[in-house]
Amino acid sequence: MMKQKIFTFCLSLAVVVAAHAQSKPVYLDNSKPVEQRIEDALKRMTLDEKIAVIHAQSKFSSAGVKRLGFKDFWTDDGPHGVRPDVLWDEWEQAGQTNDSCVAFPALTCLAATWNPQMARLYGVSLGEEALYRGKNMILGPGVNIYRTPLGGRNFEYMGEDPWLASRMVVPYIQGLQSNGVAACVKHYALNNDENYRHQVNVIVDDRTLYEIYLPAFKAAIEEGKAWGIMGAYNLYQNQHNCHNATMLNRILKGEWAFDGVVVSDWGGAHNTDEAVRNGLDMEFGTWTDGLTMGATNAYDNYYLANAYKKGIIEGKYTTKELDDKVRRVLRLFYRTTMNGQSRVGFLCSESHYETARRIAQEGIVLLKNDVPGVSKKKGGTKLLPIDATKAKRVLVVGENAMKMMTVGGGSSSLKVQREILPFDGLREKLISVNPQITVDYARGYVGDTVQSYNGVTVGRSLYDIRPAEELTRETVEKAKNADYVVFFGGLNKSNFQDCEGHDRKEYGLPYHQNELIEALVKVNPRLIYVNISGNAVEMPWKDKVAAIVQGWFIGSEAGHALADILTGEANPSGKLPFTWWTTLNDVPAHRLNAFPGEWRADKKIIDEEYKEGLFVGYRGVDKYKTKPAFAFGHGLSYTTFKLGKAIADKKTMTADEQISFTVSVTNTGTCAGAEVVQLYVSDLKSSLPRPLKELKGFQKVMLQPGETRNVTITIGKDALSFFDDTKHAWTAEPGDFEALIGTASDCISSKVKFTLQ
Repeated sequence: MMKQKIFTFCLSLAVVVAAHAQSKPVYLDNSKPVEQRIEDALKRMTLDEKIAVIHAQSKFSSAGVKRLGFKDFWTDDGPHGVRPDVLWDEWEQAGQTNDSCVAFPALTCLAATWNPQMARLYGVSLGEEALYRGKNMILGPGVNIYRTPLGGRNFEYMGEDPWLASRMVVPYIQGLQSNGVAACVKHYALNNDENYRHQVNVIVDDRTLYEIYLPAFKAAIEEGKAWGIMGAYNLYQNQHNCHNATMLNRILKGEWAFDGVVVSDWGGAHNTDEAVRNGLDMEFGTWTDGLTMGATNAYDNYYLANAYKKGIIEGKYTTKELDDKVRRVLRLFYRTTMNGQSRVGFLCSESHYETARRIAQEGIVLLKNDVPGVSKKKGGTKLLPIDATKAKRVLVVGENAMKMMTVGGGSSSLKVQREILPFDGLREKLISVNPQITVDYARGYVGDTVQSYNGVTVGRSLYDIRPAEELTRETVEKAKNADYVVFFGGLNKSNFQDCEGHDRKEYGLPYHQNELIEALVKVNPRLIYVNISGNAVEMPWKDKVAAIVQGWFIGSEAGHALADILTGEANPSGKLPFTWWTTLNDVPAHRLNAFPGEWRADKKIIDEEYKEGLFVGYRGVDKYKTKPAFAFGHGLSYTTFKLGKAIADKKTMTADEQISFTVSVTNTGTCAGAEVVQLYVSDLKSSLPRPLKELKGFQKVMLQPGETRNVTITIGKDALSFFDDTKHAWTAEPGDFEALIGTASDCISSKVKFTLQ
């Protein structure tokens, strides 16, 4: 009996000593190279510590390893601003007073700048705000391809073209990560539905996958060196993309040699076995069980938590996959929380507001600027910019003139320090020029009277119960004697508009806006329509309206930037990053009845086949010979430009050479402005079907009146290649090609033929 008591005491003492040894801080040798330090830390970690770092411990954080000096890791939603803090285990606001931010323009607007320098500035500024707020990873940027204008989350992405998105995402990531804040590129991949995003199983051929839907992600990883990537909710090959063997193991970590972490979308993991084996590194969730509601403190019940630990203890899994996940997480720690950076960042600085304003100015697109009935005459009559010195009365119309667009829309909803509304910005600008001017307002339509979203209020009350007929009568009466009528319409961030979790139900404008516009142009032809949205909309009245501006969701400086453009203080230079279709049936996915997919009751998923294949956006315009309302790459200016004849530096090139095309650009107008030279490539003879042309280069150039500058764009073999799915390889076939140089996909001014030997 005594021996038994002594044995029990010794065993207890050993347990206490072991526990003390584990809890005692360990000081790692930080003089070694990072990869050696990672291996050193990995060897010292217990099983519990390894499991802890690969799943969430709160809504937006995961555990560090305090015993080894690794801090907790904090993520936050972007990609347009740093989301306000929520409670540890609730979506409710934490009630802080220091978590406001600057809202930068949505990424559709950034893409519309066609200016990689703006993307770099965007990333740097956002990273500074995140750094100040103590965030180690921003959940963004998003680069899913704009497949249909009904996509509810299109406003978070960078348009329809893989090359444009690729060139814009790389500097964004580099700028963000220069602050020691990780980018988490999303949503990888094929995330083009919102209504049934957890159930859609995408069926797409390899050529389309590699040529259209993967290039921007590949550029983000290989060129941008992104430290994180987020799996999408949807399925591919009947596996969810947060633990998809093909997407994560074969392509991302195999072909692209990604050394960062794969983060699940919140609640995107569904199965421990697939999560372990198919490449997921960090699991986060919407609720405490990762999916719906859940038990108290149920982060331990995540698929990569207790279930994984139990599988290892029982021998179902080895620690090989676990150690790979932990290595990646530790590497992320050394890049962020452990990088020794002493900077604290900036929050709501004037430089950030200036950045938001500059990006918005460059991204706003002037779609049309002609007075109907006069525009066909030589020279035409331009309604914009507004001449405040001569105007006596300006009528501003529309709910979107008074509605905060930084609030709502899903996870990108923000709590801003300030948001200049379009009405306020335009009124301020006009009165500063002409103190005698009258700036009146008419509601016009009622769309969304919700006063708050996720604990953030929208400022002005939008409550209005007047019927559409009364609102129309009031607006029309006020419009009759106005020198300018400026209608701020479009979509908003309510459900089934531009909103996470919901796709749009129709292509047309909601809330009786079409009828209101038709009524207004009958009494006043001097109507300027400003579309606030992240998506194209149907415009049956397009030919009747004098001026049309695409105003996007542009953040804190929305009112100032829109006023700058409308009054001519800034010259518009934005170009559409997607095709603006005339009707929904013109969209290839809808023409072929390929959106949404078909319900499979046996597997409780929706099969959605991308029947249009490669022919997304302007590629589909060329294939089906449709005429869009406004073409991809289209955008007007208050000045005019002329492109000279493009020339190549050689007539033939080999596979290891590059070829350069040079074109002169002249500002032939009366004010300074910027033009975007766009280079498309056409394969004149191919063994496989190819689009008529594909964007492979662009450059934005700023010119003073009368100034001429040469623009040179250089391409290599990759610009001539297609993905050969029979060989699973990129192929450039020898033969004749043509470079098409212009200022929009439907405005080509030069063609240069060349040969690949």
